[in-house]
Amino acid sequence: MNGGGNGAAMEILMAAGVPRRREGGVAAIMYNLGRELTGLGHRVDYVFYEDLMTPAEMAGRFRDLRFALRLARLLRKDRKKYSVVNLHAPIGFAYGMLRRMLAGGEYPPYVMTLHGLEERRLHVMRREVKKGRAWHFSLGNRLWHRVYHAPRFFLSIKTADFAHCYSRDVWTLLQLKYDLDSGQVAYVPNGVEERFFLRREYDGHKPVRMLFAGTWLDQRGIFYLRDALEALNKKFPDWTLTIAGAGVEPERLKAFFGDALRDRILVSPVVPADRMPELYAEHDIFVFPSLMEGLPGVLLEAMATGMPAVTAETCGMVDVVQDDVNGLLIPPADGPALESALLRLCTDANLRQRLGAAAQERMRHLTWRAAAGKLERVFARALQNGHGNGE
Repeated sequence: MNGGGNGAAMEILMAAGVPRRREGGVAAIMYNLGRELTGLGHRVDYVFYEDLMTPAEMAGRFRDLRFALRLARLLRKDRKKYSVVNLHAPIGFAYGMLRRMLAGGEYPPYVMTLHGLEERRLHVMRREVKKGRAWHFSLGNRLWHRVYHAPRFFLSIKTADFAHCYSRDVWTLLQLKYDLDSGQVAYVPNGVEERFFLRREYDGHKPVRMLFAGTWLDQRGIFYLRDALEALNKKFPDWTLTIAGAGVEPERLKAFFGDALRDRILVSPVVPADRMPELYAEHDIFVFPSLMEGLPGVLLEAMATGMPAVTAETCGMVDVVQDDVNGLLIPPADGPALESALLRLCTDANLRQRLGAAAQERMRHLTWRAAAGKLERVFARALQNGHGNGE
């Protein structure tokens, strides 16, 4: 059985320290890539939290450490079953160390996937702490990061045979800081499902409907979003903002924005995956001022539906958004710049149409089939370089 032009079919294991759910995030990325890799002739297995831990263990503080150790034990037992293993950082460190200590041998090669930079997190959140705009980055959190989180990411990277990442800044730092050769690191952006490519009408109705989608975190630029909306409301009061999938109680979200804005804030706590295209279609502007990301799937989906997006000029966002061509880029942590960008879009339906149409066209080049093809070549290189036990 041949696979996708890269020789024999591969037995691939994909694993990540996340719940097994298809609604979005890491699991959705894995399922989309796995589906396309299966279509190319390979066999793909998945391992998530539920496969190796009880519900009580999944809620524990050391769940990622426990998961990584059990995953390494599983791979030691099933080492002849797989051609290659694709482990999302930081859960690959235990298997990577095991494989290095045993000099590889019959153990399948380890391809590490890194979504975003811990170095970026530290850089951003240290500055936010000084502004009083970080909820979970106290001295204790920073010490815990240094002794627990950072070493696991470091070892996940340094023990990998190859690396796969979603943004150019991660691709660059893996070479400059971690000394990976350029041939060991692949930049493979995520794809977008065909169901998100909608026909959109860019009318000038009021109120203008804005959308923020994703978990409600301090690192997502939410304080600057509040600043921007407070300023926008004085110049253009005919708008609403829907916050979808935040994982926070609606009343708490409204309270965050204060009495002056609360009536303009709409909340959809949970949005089923099959309703996401409809959610985007119901809104006019996508606003995502995150201070740090990898390559956010919600941004790609929104752009695919023809939404004009406002996002920060950092991380993976700059790989897909070209300022004033297919979206608007603003400096990170800049409330006035965000307000100015939103005001432009709220008051100009023609601008929304121009940027939205260009965004949709840009996304047509990002398919899951193309992403899987590139990742397939990474796996094939791992086998061709003499790692593991590919047939």
